[in-house]
Amino acid sequence: MTAPAIEIKDVQKSFGNISIIRDLNLSVTQGERHALIGPNGAGKSTTFNLITGYIAPTSGTVKLRGEVISGLRPYQINRRGLSRSFQVTNVFANMSVWENLRCAVLWTAGHRYSFWKNIDHLPEVRDRTAEILADIGLATRRDVPAGLLTYAEQRALEIGITVAGGADVILLDEPTAGMSHAETERAVTLIRRLTEGRTLMIVEHDMSVVFGLADRISVLVYGHVIATGTPDQIRSDPKVREAYLGEEAA
Repeated sequence: MTAPAIEIKDVQKSFGNISIIRDLNLSVTQGERHALIGPNGAGKSTTFNLITGYIAPTSGTVKLRGEVISGLRPYQINRRGLSRSFQVTNVFANMSVWENLRCAVLWTAGHRYSFWKNIDHLPEVRDRTAEILADIGLATRRDVPAGLLTYAEQRALEIGITVAGGADVILLDEPTAGMSHAETERAVTLIRRLTEGRTLMIVEHDMSVVFGLADRISVLVYGHVIATGTPDQIRSDPKVREAYLGEEAA
């Protein structure tokens, strides 16, 4: 039997006397698109931080494809094939779009820190960077400093950076936050295309994005998953409607 892409088992996280995550159990099947939803303060971003090693659980374990990763550093988890984006856009503002993407591609291509190599003469890096640049629709913005992109373009660039490293498990934290309806539609199309064949876990407040993109949805309330199921199952679950969705489920 294939191990889940992500498995969270009996995880708790407290900050001092404040318990944020309580007996969290969650399993994400390999190759599925899994949304994590819940009210503000439910612990969604904390869960992402636990998975990606930015914080360690107080107790319990986090596994990536059956391997325990709780306690590892973020870069160690990333090298095992998991990559994430953040709520706040996280790009190198003074570097061009091309340079941002190329940095993400270099490690995957097997190039470490080498002062004697001219990275402009690495065809596999150049070709892969160009491919991702076209995929995210920013080919015409190639030489523009990332800090001068529009907000939606910066989010597209960040998604491109997230997948450029070759990870097969992708975590996106509110990728469409702050976008217009048209920008959101383009972002969802981009996410669907770039994560094809990969495992996607997404935190998102826009229910149209969640129900249109996710194969399965888990609902987090006060640091505890109260329901997991298909979009139709979550939409009709009375506990979920009472705790979170309300009229949005209609």
